[in-house]
Amino acid sequence: LLTFDETTTFFHEFGHALHGLLSNVNYQSMAGTAVPRDFVELPSQVMENWAAEPEVLKMYAKHYQTGTVIPDALIEKLQKSGTFDQGFATIEYLAASLLDMEYHTQTGAITQDATAFEANSMKKIGLIHSIIPRYRSTYFNHVFAGGYSAGYYSYIWSGVLDTDAFEAFKSTSLFNQEKAKAFRKYVLEKGGTEDPMVLYKKFRGEEPNITPLLNKRGLNNGAKPLKN
Repeated sequence: LLTFDETTTFFHEFGHALHGLLSNVNYQSMAGTAVPRDFVELPSQVMENWAAEPEVLKMYAKHYQTGTVIPDALIEKLQKSGTFDQGFATIEYLAASLLDMEYHTQTGAITQDATAFEANSMKKIGLIHSIIPRYRSTYFNHVFAGGYSAGYYSYIWSGVLDTDAFEAFKSTSLFNQEKAKAFRKYVLEKGGTEDPMVLYKKFRGEEPNITPLLNKRGLNNGAKPLKN
Protein backbone atom coordinates (compact mmCIF):
# COMPACT_ATOMS: atom_id res chain seq x y z
CA LEU A 1 0.00 0.00 0.00
CA LEU A 2 1.19 3.51 -0.83
CA THR A 3 0.40 6.78 0.90
CA PHE A 4 -0.78 9.64 -1.29
CA ASP A 5 2.62 11.33 -0.93
CA GLU A 6 4.33 8.14 -2.10
CA THR A 7 1.92 7.89 -5.02
CA THR A 8 2.69 11.48 -5.98
CA THR A 9 6.41 10.67 -5.85
CA PHE A 10 5.76 7.69 -8.13
CA PHE A 11 4.09 9.96 -10.69
CA HIS A 12 6.96 12.45 -10.29
CA GLU A 13 9.71 9.92 -10.92
CA PHE A 14 7.77 8.43 -13.82
CA GLY A 15 7.96 11.87 -15.43
CA HIS A 16 11.76 11.80 -15.16
CA ALA A 17 11.72 8.29 -16.62
CA LEU A 18 9.67 9.43 -19.61
CA HIS A 19 12.11 12.29 -20.17
CA GLY A 20 14.91 9.76 -20.56
CA LEU A 21 13.04 6.96 -22.33
CA LEU A 22 11.44 9.21 -24.96
CA SER A 23 14.56 11.26 -25.68
CA ASN A 24 15.26 11.48 -29.41
CA VAL A 25 18.59 13.25 -29.87
CA ASN A 26 21.95 12.33 -31.37
CA TYR A 27 24.20 12.86 -28.37
CA GLN A 28 23.92 11.37 -24.89
CA SER A 29 25.22 14.59 -23.34
CA MET A 30 22.05 16.35 -24.55
CA ALA A 31 19.58 13.54 -23.93
CA GLY A 32 16.72 13.32 -21.46
CA THR A 33 17.38 15.19 -18.26
CA ALA A 34 20.56 16.83 -19.58
CA VAL A 35 18.81 20.20 -19.61
CA PRO A 36 19.20 23.44 -17.62
CA ARG A 37 18.45 23.18 -13.90
CA ASP A 38 15.34 25.34 -14.12
CA PHE A 39 13.78 23.11 -16.80
CA VAL A 40 14.67 19.61 -15.62
CA GLU A 41 11.77 19.29 -13.17
CA LEU A 42 9.04 20.18 -15.67
CA PRO A 43 8.42 16.63 -16.95
CA SER A 44 8.35 15.21 -13.43
CA GLN A 45 6.34 17.90 -11.69
CA VAL A 46 3.71 18.13 -14.41
CA MET A 47 2.99 14.42 -13.91
CA GLU A 48 2.19 15.04 -10.24
CA ASN A 49 -0.87 17.04 -11.28
CA TRP A 50 -2.60 13.98 -12.70
CA ALA A 51 -2.18 12.07 -9.43
CA ALA A 52 -4.59 14.36 -7.58
CA GLU A 53 -7.23 14.84 -10.27
CA PRO A 54 -10.58 13.24 -9.31
CA GLU A 55 -10.94 11.59 -12.71
CA VAL A 56 -7.55 9.92 -12.32
CA LEU A 57 -7.84 9.21 -8.60
CA LYS A 58 -10.92 7.10 -9.22
CA MET A 59 -8.89 4.93 -11.60
CA TYR A 60 -6.42 3.80 -8.96
CA ALA A 61 -7.46 4.97 -5.46
CA LYS A 62 -9.47 1.96 -4.35
CA HIS A 63 -9.79 0.01 -1.12
CA TYR A 64 -7.20 -2.75 -1.21
CA GLN A 65 -9.68 -5.40 -0.01
CA THR A 66 -13.09 -4.39 -1.31
CA GLY A 67 -12.11 -2.44 -4.42
CA THR A 68 -14.36 0.43 -3.34
CA VAL A 69 -13.44 3.64 -5.18
CA ILE A 70 -12.31 6.61 -3.10
CA PRO A 71 -15.42 8.64 -2.14
CA ASP A 72 -15.97 12.16 -3.45
CA ALA A 73 -15.97 13.61 0.08
CA LEU A 74 -12.45 12.29 0.68
CA ILE A 75 -11.27 13.59 -2.69
CA GLU A 76 -12.59 17.04 -1.77
CA LYS A 77 -10.72 16.97 1.55
CA LEU A 78 -7.55 15.82 -0.22
CA GLN A 79 -7.73 18.69 -2.69
CA LYS A 80 -8.44 21.28 0.00
CA SER A 81 -5.47 20.06 2.02
CA GLY A 82 -3.26 20.85 -0.98
CA THR A 83 -3.73 24.59 -0.40
CA PHE A 84 -3.07 24.47 3.35
CA ASP A 85 -0.29 26.87 4.44
CA GLN A 86 0.76 27.47 0.83
CA GLY A 87 1.14 31.21 1.43
CA PHE A 88 3.82 30.57 4.02
CA ALA A 89 5.47 27.85 1.93
CA THR A 90 5.63 30.17 -1.09
CA ILE A 91 7.21 32.95 0.97
CA GLU A 92 9.76 30.46 2.32
CA TYR A 93 10.91 29.49 -1.14
CA LEU A 94 10.83 33.00 -2.58
CA ALA A 95 12.85 34.37 0.34
CA ALA A 96 15.41 31.60 0.01
CA SER A 97 15.62 32.19 -3.75
CA LEU A 98 16.23 35.91 -3.28
CA LEU A 99 18.83 35.23 -0.59
CA ASP A 100 20.61 32.81 -2.92
CA MET A 101 20.68 35.43 -5.67
CA GLU A 102 21.90 38.06 -3.22
CA TYR A 103 24.90 35.90 -2.32
CA HIS A 104 25.76 35.03 -5.90
CA THR A 105 25.47 38.51 -7.39
CA GLN A 106 27.98 40.13 -5.06
CA THR A 107 30.83 41.74 -6.96
CA GLY A 108 33.17 42.14 -4.01
CA ALA A 109 34.16 40.35 -0.85
CA ILE A 110 31.45 39.94 1.81
CA THR A 111 32.89 41.33 5.02
CA GLN A 112 29.94 40.72 7.37
CA ASP A 113 29.00 37.35 8.84
CA ALA A 114 26.32 35.22 7.17
CA THR A 115 23.62 35.97 9.75
CA ALA A 116 23.98 39.73 9.33
CA PHE A 117 24.12 39.43 5.53
CA GLU A 118 20.92 37.40 5.56
CA ALA A 119 19.16 39.86 7.87
CA ASN A 120 20.05 42.78 5.59
CA SER A 121 18.93 40.86 2.52
CA MET A 122 15.56 39.96 4.04
CA LYS A 123 15.08 43.53 5.28
CA LYS A 124 15.13 44.70 1.66
CA ILE A 125 12.01 42.67 0.92
CA GLY A 126 10.30 43.45 4.23
CA LEU A 127 10.51 39.92 5.63
CA ILE A 128 10.36 39.94 9.42
CA HIS A 129 12.76 37.75 11.38
CA SER A 130 10.05 35.36 12.60
CA ILE A 131 9.24 34.42 8.99
CA ILE A 132 12.39 32.69 7.87
CA PRO A 133 13.66 31.69 4.43
CA ARG A 134 13.44 28.00 3.59
CA TYR A 135 16.94 27.61 5.02
CA ARG A 136 19.06 29.88 7.15
CA SER A 137 22.37 30.86 5.58
CA THR A 138 24.43 28.76 7.98
CA TYR A 139 22.83 25.52 6.73
CA PHE A 140 21.75 26.48 3.21
CA ASN A 141 23.68 23.59 1.63
CA HIS A 142 21.73 23.67 -1.64
CA VAL A 143 23.37 26.87 -2.83
CA PHE A 144 26.84 26.34 -1.42
CA ALA A 145 27.42 22.60 -1.84
CA GLY A 146 24.33 21.10 -3.44
CA GLY A 147 24.42 22.25 -7.05
CA TYR A 148 21.79 24.99 -6.76
CA SER A 149 24.14 27.98 -6.66
CA ALA A 150 22.19 30.96 -8.04
CA GLY A 151 19.55 28.42 -8.99
CA TYR A 152 17.34 27.87 -5.97
CA TYR A 153 14.63 29.86 -7.74
CA SER A 154 14.16 26.84 -10.00
CA TYR A 155 11.88 25.23 -7.40
CA ILE A 156 9.35 28.05 -7.77
CA TRP A 157 9.94 28.44 -11.50
CA SER A 158 9.34 24.72 -12.07
CA GLY A 159 6.02 25.19 -10.30
CA VAL A 160 5.10 27.95 -12.74
CA LEU A 161 6.01 25.73 -15.68
CA ASP A 162 4.30 22.56 -14.53
CA THR A 163 1.00 24.19 -13.56
CA ASP A 164 0.86 26.20 -16.78
CA ALA A 165 1.68 23.10 -18.84
CA PHE A 166 -0.99 21.10 -17.03
CA GLU A 167 -3.50 23.88 -17.71
CA ALA A 168 -3.13 23.03 -21.41
CA PHE A 169 -4.65 19.65 -20.60
CA LYS A 170 -7.08 20.65 -17.86
CA SER A 171 -8.65 23.38 -20.00
CA THR A 172 -9.41 20.81 -22.73
CA SER A 173 -9.12 17.20 -21.56
CA LEU A 174 -6.84 15.48 -19.04
CA PHE A 175 -6.10 12.92 -21.73
CA ASN A 176 -5.87 15.24 -24.74
CA GLN A 177 -3.78 13.20 -27.17
CA GLU A 178 -2.81 16.14 -29.35
CA LYS A 179 -1.46 18.06 -26.35
CA ALA A 180 0.32 14.92 -25.16
CA LYS A 181 1.95 14.44 -28.55
CA ALA A 182 3.07 18.09 -28.55
CA PHE A 183 4.52 17.73 -25.04
CA ARG A 184 6.40 14.64 -26.12
CA LYS A 185 7.67 16.25 -29.34
CA TYR A 186 8.78 19.59 -27.94
CA VAL A 187 9.69 18.78 -24.33
CA LEU A 188 10.37 15.09 -23.73
CA GLU A 189 12.11 14.25 -27.01
CA LYS A 190 14.33 17.31 -27.39
CA GLY A 191 16.46 17.06 -24.26
CA GLY A 192 18.96 19.91 -24.17
CA THR A 193 19.20 20.47 -27.91
CA GLU A 194 17.25 23.75 -27.95
CA ASP A 195 16.58 26.69 -25.65
CA PRO A 196 14.01 25.54 -23.06
CA MET A 197 11.75 28.57 -23.45
CA VAL A 198 11.68 28.13 -27.22
CA LEU A 199 10.64 24.51 -26.74
CA TYR A 200 8.04 25.40 -24.14
CA LYS A 201 6.43 28.01 -26.37
CA LYS A 202 6.32 25.50 -29.23
CA PHE A 203 4.37 23.17 -26.95
CA ARG A 204 2.16 25.74 -25.23
CA GLY A 205 1.87 28.37 -27.95
CA GLU A 206 2.78 31.12 -25.49
CA GLU A 207 5.04 31.91 -22.55
CA PRO A 208 4.15 30.36 -19.18
CA ASN A 209 1.72 32.27 -16.97
CA ILE A 210 1.88 32.37 -13.17
CA THR A 211 -1.91 32.30 -12.70
CA PRO A 212 -2.29 28.47 -12.71
CA LEU A 213 0.31 28.21 -9.93
CA LEU A 214 -1.50 30.80 -7.82
CA ASN A 215 -4.79 28.99 -8.40
CA LYS A 216 -3.32 25.63 -7.41
CA ARG A 217 -1.93 27.05 -4.19
CA GLY A 218 -5.15 28.85 -3.35
CA LEU A 219 -3.52 32.28 -3.55
CA ASN A 220 -5.47 33.85 -6.40
CA ASN A 221 -9.00 34.14 -4.97
CA GLY A 222 -10.60 34.26 -8.40
CA ALA A 223 -8.48 37.14 -9.70
CA LYS A 224 -8.18 37.69 -13.43
CA PRO A 225 -5.21 36.04 -15.20
CA LEU A 226 -1.97 37.91 -14.66
CA LYS A 227 -0.02 39.21 -17.61
CA ASN A 228 3.66 38.25 -17.76
